Amino acid sequence: MTWSIIARDKATGHFGIAVATRFFAVGARVPHIAAGVGAIATQALVNPYYGIDGLKLLREGKSPHDVIELLKAADGGHASRQVHVMDAGGHIAAYTGADCVDWCGHLEGKGFSIAGNMLAGASVLEDTAATYVANEKLPFAQRLIAAMHAGEAAGGDKRGKQSAALLIHGDEEWSALDLRVDDHADPLGELERLEQISRERWVHFRQFLPTRANPAGVTDRNIIDATVEAAIAGER
Repeated sequence: MTWSIIARDKATGHFGIAVATRFFAVGARVPHIAAGVGAIATQALVNPYYGIDGLKLLREGKSPHDVIELLKAADGGHASRQVHVMDAGGHIAAYTGADCVDWCGHLEGKGFSIAGNMLAGASVLEDTAATYVANEKLPFAQRLIAAMHAGEAAGGDKRGKQSAALLIHGDEEWSALDLRVDDHADPLGELERLEQISRERWVHFRQFLPTRANPAGVTDRNIIDATVEAAIAGER
């Protein structure tokens, strides 16, 4: 009922997942990322524990392939699941259960993995991949959204569209960007609009939040405001 892309930005090392579907609030269940650990997208008849337990297994040092095998072994319904996994080393594994609805499948490329089910056809994944590869110079968030737009243009979810999400993690446990469109006539278009708005202030502000290296962050509002305004002015 969904297709998604997991990728790691070569320039920053950030993990990102973009996803779209004809189902409510896809961002609440499909994407799972842990900084320095990896990323998992769990979909089809979604099992949220594939994301929750899968990240625990990655933390323990299990390979993406072993993570999927362990998740399947604990789930009698795994034939109805789809999942793909990328670890901190860029290794990828994916599984599409035998009972997933056509068209369904997955593919991987250098630094990314794409999987989907109940799609208009294989071209949804192929065009998503081709557009991601072709737009290496785009900022990471925009590159992921552009790739998803291409998949939608190829037919996307064959039932239609309803929700979309974009999740990106950097070095911290909190997300660098977490955008969700839960119910919308044009979810990817709305996701693109929200990403544009995030660049007005949020992407400049987030550097001042507490980090593990700097637990207090920056609290001087004069410094924060001056830096944000200077960054905005530099983009005009």
